Amino acid sequence: MNEKQINNLFLTLITDRNLCKHSFLYIIKRALKGGVKTVQLREKGLTTHELYSLACELRKITSDFKANLVINDRVDIALAVEADGVHLGWQSLPLDIVRKLVGFEKLIGVSTHNRQEALQARNNGADYITFGPVFDTPSKAGLLKPTGVEEIRKLKNEIDLPIVALGGINEKNVEIVLEGGAEGIAVISSIMQSENPEEAARCLYGKIVTMKKG
Repeated sequence: MNEKQINNLFLTLITDRNLCKHSFLYIIKRALKGGVKTVQLREKGLTTHELYSLACELRKITSDFKANLVINDRVDIALAVEADGVHLGWQSLPLDIVRKLVGFEKLIGVSTHNRQEALQARNNGADYITFGPVFDTPSKAGLLKPTGVEEIRKLKNEIDLPIVALGGINEKNVEIVLEGGAEGIAVISSIMQSENPEEAARCLYGKIVTMKKG
């Protein structure tokens, strides 16, 4: 793991091909052109071979833009395409096992939704966590109560891991989230569903960079 990989988490795009207004790869390329620095491949319902083929394509594209590629859950695919990391959820392999498989050169991120899960991820040796949903979001409607920004602020006092906030984040509320202490944000619909993914990414990128300089 290197510092560049961690720094690149500040603007993460989590993929969902079901939301695309344009072709999947077109959106990814445009989002990267607009400033996305990490692409997290999270595509359910694909065969292993389909997922591998897609990951190969994304590895080429993200490398061209010097961006991270993180694979959701599938350690085998992450290793096969030499991704920068793997992202784990509650149904994934245990983190210590994943660490043995991928070593310390690759990032291991963990999805967390509350303080207890965040502390557990830190104790288990995660390199970073995603935390949310911060706001109401269609993808988690009725499943998880929004945490709000205050929870991030509290967490920052307890853990020194990078926190990537997600859930309902867009250009209107990104500043509040970063002011709350998150190192970065992850978005799905605000880019995947956009008519102009490059412009959507550029808008978020500009606001994040301005905040970081400030």
